[in-house]
Amino acid sequence: MTVEMKPIKEGKVREIYDNGDSLILVATDRISCFDVILNNQVTKKGTVLTQISKFWFDFTQDILPNHMISTDVKDMPEFFQQPKYDGNSMMVKKLEMMPVECIVRGYITGSGWASYQKTGEVCGIKLHEGLKESDKLPEPIYTPSTKAEIDDHDENISFEQSIEHLEKSFPGKGEELATALRDNTIALYKKCADYALSKGIIIADTKFEFGIDEDGVLYIGDEMLTPDSSRFWPADTYEPGHGQPSFDKQFARDWLKANPDNDHNNWTLPQEVVDKTIEKYLQAYEMLTGSPLEA
Repeated sequence: MTVEMKPIKEGKVREIYDNGDSLILVATDRISCFDVILNNQVTKKGTVLTQISKFWFDFTQDILPNHMISTDVKDMPEFFQQPKYDGNSMMVKKLEMMPVECIVRGYITGSGWASYQKTGEVCGIKLHEGLKESDKLPEPIYTPSTKAEIDDHDENISFEQSIEHLEKSFPGKGEELATALRDNTIALYKKCADYALSKGIIIADTKFEFGIDEDGVLYIGDEMLTPDSSRFWPADTYEPGHGQPSFDKQFARDWLKANPDNDHNNWTLPQEVVDKTIEKYLQAYEMLTGSPLEA
């Protein structure tokens, strides 16, 4: 008889299960926008998130180790060897996660563009005058944030504030860790953005999460460069001066912003928006990996 397992933590999209000396992360088909979990399920979305993370974890091992052990449910407890967990589950190394999200912006868009229009700055970083919406920045900028619990909002913080934030969890190591997070975030972004561009996708911005093991070794954790954690734009239609079409959940965000009468606490997308969203996710996966997502 299969022993039923219960998640030890549920995030906006992921469920985390304790597997003794490892964890099992299950990416669900839930979708969140503006830190709110929507009522819709987006079929196959969890599988896309898991498999695209696997692709990037494999691709970036030369820069930093990652927490992935296996995405094969045969390596996991029997409970996960059922269709609903096949493809969307990842067994990972247990890490002590950093209390900051590591955001990198290669293009000016979204909240960064809104901030720049008001102050000429993005998260306290002064940018040169005359930038247009969606312009590529001369160099990627690192803009960390706090990590929100469900129903709370992340808060942008400066690099200096990230040192203070890390110091609370890792006394005496705040500056060292903050520097490592910043430098690895930018290195990972540059390598992956260059690769993605060669496949026809602009990665406008993304976020990474990191953790350390019992020996203090830094790892990439959580998800990596998925349509949930990044803005993906088609390179062939890129044109600065306005917002860009995207391969990510920006499509769903845009619909919600265009329909403000929708109850913020009970958001539901029309089915055609759901269908278009997963179509974008699947298209991004195929362009990046070179093959369609297997059933």
